[in-house]
Amino acid sequence: MKIGIVTQSYYPRPGGVTEVAHFSAKELRKLGHEVTIITTHYTESESEEPGVIRIGRNVLVPVNGAWVNMTIGIGLRAELRRIFERERFDVVHAHCPLVPTLPLLSLEAALPRQKVVGTFHAAADSNFFYRLFRPLLEKRARRLDRRMAVSEAARTFVSKYFPGDYEIVPNGIDCARFRPGIEPFEEYRDGRINVLFVGRMDPRKGVPYLCKAMPLVGRELGGNVRFMIVGEKGLRARLCPRPADLRGAEIAWIGRVSPEDLPRYYATADIFCSPATGQESFGIVLLEAMASGVAIVASDIPGYRTIVNPAREGILVPPRDPEELARAIVSLARDGSLRRELGETGRKQALRYDWPVVVRRLESVYRDALDDREAVHDPETIPLTRACP
Repeated sequence: MKIGIVTQSYYPRPGGVTEVAHFSAKELRKLGHEVTIITTHYTESESEEPGVIRIGRNVLVPVNGAWVNMTIGIGLRAELRRIFERERFDVVHAHCPLVPTLPLLSLEAALPRQKVVGTFHAAADSNFFYRLFRPLLEKRARRLDRRMAVSEAARTFVSKYFPGDYEIVPNGIDCARFRPGIEPFEEYRDGRINVLFVGRMDPRKGVPYLCKAMPLVGRELGGNVRFMIVGEKGLRARLCPRPADLRGAEIAWIGRVSPEDLPRYYATADIFCSPATGQESFGIVLLEAMASGVAIVASDIPGYRTIVNPAREGILVPPRDPEELARAIVSLARDGSLRRELGETGRKQALRYDWPVVVRRLESVYRDALDDREAVHDPETIPLTRACP
């Protein structure tokens, strides 16, 4: 098959959709498929990459407590159409297909005989954009030959606005890249309990609540703990507790790390913490920790319950509750056998999401769409947007 993957999030922009687009393409190529990623420019100096086409440029827009990617540029739809005509993809796979601009425009630009599938990643209580533009988006959604959601939480969310058949195809994890036994960073293996956070500094990722929990943990453990924060450093000054309040605990603001170094930070951690406040449909960082054999403390939200069974792979606590978060971290810090047990169980669970397993399900969705060859879409029945909100 010739497959075009359209994603508004891709390297160097970190994030779950970035990882999914990259590794699904990598695994599909191993199966003999020809895969091209269509995305956008994030810097002025990106080098050409085999199998990647970039158009327009990226801007960050605040939505639902997070900064999301949006592609801007003149003639994006026409440029997408030229790419689809030139490449002659059998399948166009759009991530977040009803989101402006690049994914939504790809539904309009796809050729009538090209099969279009979409993966819905988001989970939230409501979506203002979906409510406001629902009639227009429903027409675009009809162009999708197959619809996928990464979890039950994502399916429930999108079905509220656009009812239909959604197959759950979860995000995957490279269980060879993230695994027990990787060399840790020895400078952090000094006897302190290492609590790791990995993620963007978006408010909904919950770092402010982790920072509020730090003094409580430091007091209970006599300062014998280090919080390792992997992600942007932009909010450090506003979030960081005063040294006097930490009761001897240490904070290592590490910032962004290379893909090669990221598994080593998981290997360095004793506990992984993700205190997200909500609107997480899946939680790839949880899978990375589980695949690495690290015990988890995370918020008890629907998207995280998709992959973490309480008391089996980790401890789930109420979101926005620093006291409960601190209590769970302290309990794991004091119980090495429980950490090992949760880590071993988590590794077994993560193997179910190994990319070679997940990509076979994705390939099956593509083949099902291609087998339905009677359905030929007439572009005249799909009105085009004059401008994307």
